[in-house]
Amino acid sequence: MFARVKKSGKHQYLQIVENKKEQGQVKQRVIATVGRMDQLQDKGRIETLIRSLAKFSERALLILSGKSDVKADSLTIGPTLIFQRLWERSGIQEVIRHLLTDRKFEFDVERAIFQTVLHRLMTSGSDRHCDRWKRDYLIPGTEGLDLHHLYRAMTFLGESISDEDGSLGPRRNKDLVEEMIFQHNKDLFSELDLVFFDTTSIYFEGQGGEFFGNMGFSKDHRPDLHQMIVGAVLDDNGRPVCCEMWPGNTTTSRP
Repeated sequence: MFARVKKSGKHQYLQIVENKKEQGQVKQRVIATVGRMDQLQDKGRIETLIRSLAKFSERALLILSGKSDVKADSLTIGPTLIFQRLWERSGIQEVIRHLLTDRKFEFDVERAIFQTVLHRLMTSGSDRHCDRWKRDYLIPGTEGLDLHHLYRAMTFLGESISDEDGSLGPRRNKDLVEEMIFQHNKDLFSELDLVFFDTTSIYFEGQGGEFFGNMGFSKDHRPDLHQMIVGAVLDDNGRPVCCEMWPGNTTTSRP
């Protein structure tokens, strides 16, 4: 049984209805019409009826008495369980924390980077979207992170470092992360005699800064927006070695 509101003329009526299955079909039968909704609400009769019916339900009595509140929260844990293990095994976590040793950040930059990476793996989008998205996921260590922390973490990865030569653009902290990860994972048999190189274009909103943001041929069919060219180097085992970026008007045919 259930309650429903039935409109008749200018008024609405509260009814108690029963579902019955007859000859394979579900039919509804009105058991009682309690009264007009406006009159019931004005005199508080709906609440009286609920409390009267609650005498026959122990769970409802607890809720009405305030001794038991109905509250349910759910968080998704699967993505963190899987990618946290990969994050650790690949050496990314150790490398980032090593680079942060002498930095005086007042928040966990490594956790902020992990959160943004996990977000891009699962759904992608902006840092602002990532800040909203994480509310439904259990990501240990990110409880105190806000949107501005994500911005600062991305700024850290994009910081220029002093040993740049300028031939392919400025070197940044993200380049150090890639090089240190390769060193972390290499062994006696690691070789770079054969690598696979692939490039693509990525468009974005905004001006694009002084170096990367340029107009060029867009594989995404958005020639009206600034873009940059991204290239990934893979070793002969298919593992990423590094990622490079070029201005958006750079040809994607690289030697």
